[in-house]
Amino acid sequence: MVIKSLKLKNYRNYELLDLTFDPKTNILYGDNAQGKTNVLEALYLSGTTKSHRGTKDRDLIQFERDEAHLETIVEKRGIEYQIDMHLKKNSPKGIAINKIPIRKASELFGIIHFVFFSPEDLNIIKDGPSGRRRFIDLELSQLDKVYLSNLSNYNRIINQRNSLLKDIYKQENLRETLDIWDMQLVEYGTKVMESRKRFIEDVNEIISNIHYKLTGGKENITLSYECSVGNLTLEQALKKNRERDMRLKSTSVGPHRDDLCFMAGSLDIRKFGSQGQQRTAALSLKLSEIELVRSLIRDTPVLLLDDVLSELDKHRQNYLLDSIHDIQTVITCTGLDEFVNHRFSINKIFHVKNGQVAKEN
Repeated sequence: MVIKSLKLKNYRNYELLDLTFDPKTNILYGDNAQGKTNVLEALYLSGTTKSHRGTKDRDLIQFERDEAHLETIVEKRGIEYQIDMHLKKNSPKGIAINKIPIRKASELFGIIHFVFFSPEDLNIIKDGPSGRRRFIDLELSQLDKVYLSNLSNYNRIINQRNSLLKDIYKQENLRETLDIWDMQLVEYGTKVMESRKRFIEDVNEIISNIHYKLTGGKENITLSYECSVGNLTLEQALKKNRERDMRLKSTSVGPHRDDLCFMAGSLDIRKFGSQGQQRTAALSLKLSEIELVRSLIRDTPVLLLDDVLSELDKHRQNYLLDSIHDIQTVITCTGLDEFVNHRFSINKIFHVKNGQVAKEN
């Protein structure tokens, strides 16, 4: 699959933008804060309905404008798809595929698959559990519509249960209604946890070999899914922690509290790994994501690299660049120097300055 073109209107710092991409390597270079990442964000949004930054739709629209429009042309197995997305400040976004409006955003998933890699991803090991859960959720939501539905239902019920826990503090008689929410929470939460565990098992089959090569045969890495419920079922854990939850007015166990553990032998890289170990593990994770997606969808994803190369040493740069030669890639960077010493084929170069993009080759 490849992205053929992207058109933007009133999006971020782009009043109008019309880009045509090469099926292989595309470089967007320029100084910081010129709009390079905004292009990658728009691409990711067109395939997932969400900003990789977690930004709300209204904040993606140009100041003093009420709407923004994105048009992305995708080619998948010889078939073209036109994805139109209208972002509105005061109402939900509108999405159309081949000019036919869709009712649910999930209908978009599966047409195009992105792997996004930013400098923030290099900190996924050392940062808190929320970033690691987000990694799993973003990837699984693209791969599995059922997971997306289960996760959405789980998040909705968690919010309602937490709201109820706050109300119980003032109205004790409401505690009887907790059973209703707990039953639904167990149903969807268990499905979310099972999907995540299977996903981590799949990643484990790929990441060990990648990490072994990246470390020159010095380290083996193993991932495991850490459940906040421990050895209990989610139903048992909710019952056990009910009194505590009512005191704290918040749900203390469930997939929203789970984590992803990275072990090198007996070393927990999250807590005791050096910065180099943590970054290498993060790079291994993203490269594994590419390979896993490729095997599951039986096609190549589109890779979006947001100024990552400047954060890696030469060895890791080389490994990354060698791993993506057969994938359509859109790369942002501040200059072209990092590519000069790599025998790396650059098919299209764009210079980005003040919300204007000029093709240079």
